[in-house]
Amino acid sequence: MSSKLKFINKDKSAFYATTRLRVEAYLKENGNSKHANAAMWRKIAFYLVGAAGLYGLILSNLFSVWQMFGLALLLGVFCALIGFNVCHDAIHGSLSASNKVNKSYSFVFNLIGASPYVWNLTHNVVHHTYTNIPGHDEDIEVAPGLIRVNPEEKVFKHQRFQHIYAFGLYSLSSISWVLRKDYLKFFQKKIGEHATVNHPKKEVFRLFFYKTIYYVMFIALPLVLLDITWWQFLIGFVSLHLVEGLVLGLVFQLAHVVEGADFPTPNEDGNMEEAWADHQMRTTANFATQNKLAGFLLGGLNQQIEHHLFPKVCHIHYPGIAAIVKATAHEFGLPYIESPTFLKALSSHYRMLKKLGWQAYREQSFSLATESPKHKHLLVS
Repeated sequence: MSSKLKFINKDKSAFYATTRLRVEAYLKENGNSKHANAAMWRKIAFYLVGAAGLYGLILSNLFSVWQMFGLALLLGVFCALIGFNVCHDAIHGSLSASNKVNKSYSFVFNLIGASPYVWNLTHNVVHHTYTNIPGHDEDIEVAPGLIRVNPEEKVFKHQRFQHIYAFGLYSLSSISWVLRKDYLKFFQKKIGEHATVNHPKKEVFRLFFYKTIYYVMFIALPLVLLDITWWQFLIGFVSLHLVEGLVLGLVFQLAHVVEGADFPTPNEDGNMEEAWADHQMRTTANFATQNKLAGFLLGGLNQQIEHHLFPKVCHIHYPGIAAIVKATAHEFGLPYIESPTFLKALSSHYRMLKKLGWQAYREQSFSLATESPKHKHLLVS
């Protein structure tokens, strides 16, 4: 993986070095390693046992169609929460100092239909380095041409209503992930501006092998074992993924596509004229950090600022280091973007979608209408 884009710390910012030293001192003073503690392992057990139990109850064929439908919806939620609380940390290598332990829990990602190898490339390598940079960070390209989050992009007429239909598209993210996204990303020549070449042969095998395992577990076995029709199965399977996709989509969008978050572009030389950590503070947002339930459910993804600065620190420690990060950011004159509640963050995201869709189209229409008649045909329809 290689890219020409670099972060140039032209102002010689010491923000990250200072924050890192303070966080390390905090962890040491409190007798904590940066990895999982007992509370974290209890969380992991809860989500894994819960998901396995729901899956087993569905395949037991002891319930009515409507009861199985409810269990499928709940399993969809648990699959998303496993991604947040178990796999996300494991793939970042923050669960344990042992690579074997991290890889073991990363493997769970395969069992919920996603490739840990592809996720590492798209998320750990690209998104965490080039956060919110159009053309580089494909994580913000949820539905290119349908959802507009880049202020520099052309506005299409249908995007006037993206603040309404975007949430429906978020729901499709999970089923797209298990059936399409991983294959597409794996065989792309580049992700963003990063060339992807020479995937290890074992990863090609793993991609198809573990996808097949997932399809057997979630498609073949239910069709064979359950006393339901094919269309009842299809409704349950799709509904599971719609719920899972909505949870995934909302949480990820509230971290980067809210009011106050920047979508900066490189300079003429193709570089970013600021330190990488300073860039993270301008492009990343927190929400509902004081809500303990949100902290338990979302695996630290509601504390994206701390996560982007310290991806190798287990999310169980984020509440403790948040005050340090916030105070240091203010000390260095950097923003610390946060919404006090989930609903306020959701409202902010809604306003962003409307601003970049409805309002942007009206401004573009007005601008073109004031030009000479020969330019009016340029209005995108």
